[in-house]
Amino acid sequence: MGAYQIIGGRPLEGAVQIHGAKNSVLPVLAATIVGGGEYTIHNCPEISDVDTALDILRVLGCTAERDGARVCVDTSAAENREIPEELMKKMRAAILFLGALLARFGTATISAPGGCVLGERPINLHLLGLRLMGADYEYDRETLRCRASTLRGCTVALPFPSVGATENLILAALACEGEVTICNAAKEPEIADLIGFLRACGAKIAGTGTSVLQIVGGAALHGTEYGVMPDRMEAATYLAAAAATRGRLVLQGANPAHLQAVIEILERGGCEIAQQQDEIIVRCDRLRAVSPIVTAPYDGFPTDAQAPVMAAMATAEGVSVFEETIFSDRFRHVPALRAMGARIYATERHAVVTGVRRLHGASVEATDLRGGAAMVIAALSAEGESRITKTEHMERGYASFAQALRSCGAQIESI
Repeated sequence: MGAYQIIGGRPLEGAVQIHGAKNSVLPVLAATIVGGGEYTIHNCPEISDVDTALDILRVLGCTAERDGARVCVDTSAAENREIPEELMKKMRAAILFLGALLARFGTATISAPGGCVLGERPINLHLLGLRLMGADYEYDRETLRCRASTLRGCTVALPFPSVGATENLILAALACEGEVTICNAAKEPEIADLIGFLRACGAKIAGTGTSVLQIVGGAALHGTEYGVMPDRMEAATYLAAAAATRGRLVLQGANPAHLQAVIEILERGGCEIAQQQDEIIVRCDRLRAVSPIVTAPYDGFPTDAQAPVMAAMATAEGVSVFEETIFSDRFRHVPALRAMGARIYATERHAVVTGVRRLHGASVEATDLRGGAAMVIAALSAEGESRITKTEHMERGYASFAQALRSCGAQIESI
């Protein structure tokens, strides 16, 4: 079990290079199964979730090699249709191999996916769409077996614009006879990136960036070379860190168009933010509370940015109110922030944050990926020394996290 040792109280100043998007590269890697072929994916972050995805591909019979930010995959020889439980438990995105395996082989066997504990995260929307396409499934304790002799075109109306369900249904639809229309589809940039990759492979998909997607099944797919988008959640985390420490950061390789909801909140709080095509410059001398901050599907305020921004607002002037509408257990970082001196009252869906003048160091345990990042941000702005354990959560989604912060003046060491 790893830990960060942090001495806070220094403003962050410098430049940070934003890596490729975790939530983009994972569905892209799953998608390589569908057509079979050789793929070169650029801008892959060196994080443990990507390592898990590559291990899954190898178990399925593929070859997968990494050279820095470049990953080369050959899925031509894939033949296994079952993902071991120990790999499924490592990350939530493992569920995306369900749609990919159904499209390639007409059958898939998986167990419940793991990842961060954020409340109930059922896969019923995934299964709803797959059943409409003609797939049958059965549960045997923790094992899910899906089969489809033929996948057919249909219309799927999602009750909620689930990102994972939208991605899974896109992948399965590639093998359908006829056309699949997904209504109320998620519109996150990572969905558009997956579609961009699939189009480069020969897929016929219309409706990018809208809530209605149309996929023409049966198109011949082939290998390709593709670069994934920058990670907007990594960028949002560094924006929050700059605000919390009253610092100045340059985020290189970021796409400001993907971060408007976060940028708007921080600007309302007093941050000065300059936006260029692939760069964001943030400066914060004084931070004011902002209310309400309500999480929502894209292009609303992202649930993944809620915890890091809450850490920043812990020392803002005034009272901020957060409303979490996506997950039922996404305030698990609140006790750690309280241990550092934050004044936060939280219910299941709401958190009221009364800004304090200064946080203080404490020993806390990371609960999940973004909650752990919030604890790091709070520790960077606090007086004294903090110790944050279970850093494997952050390693799932942030490449070279401590190193990047250290290059901007933070006193942080990995233990």
